[in-house]
Amino acid sequence: MLWKNDGFFLLELLLSLSAWFMVGMFFMPLLMELSNQSQQLVRDKKAVQFLFEELQANLTEDRTNSNYSIFHNGTEYKIYWKQSSGIGQKEVCVKVDETSFLPRTEICNVPE
Repeated sequence: MLWKNDGFFLLELLLSLSAWFMVGMFFMPLLMELSNQSQQLVRDKKAVQFLFEELQANLTEDRTNSNYSIFHNGTEYKIYWKQSSGIGQKEVCVKVDETSFLPRTEICNVPE
């Protein structure tokens, strides 16, 4: 049997679009926070990698006076040695400055 549907198409379309808009507005901040956390984890992982590469290089040669920066994917990683106050020996640190979305990160470790 042929049904006659007059006048409800635009109203149903607007109702479904507004429901999708409300769902999108709910999930957009969650997706942005998830993206920021992912970028922070990638940045921290790379900082730890540079830290242990510097510690490995210190085993083969004396690098306790070298301070330098490495750029990786547009992020500057500053590698420097500083005098540790607690143990009295030098420790290597990797510092990444803060951006508009990510906080400052500094990771330090003492060579063994």
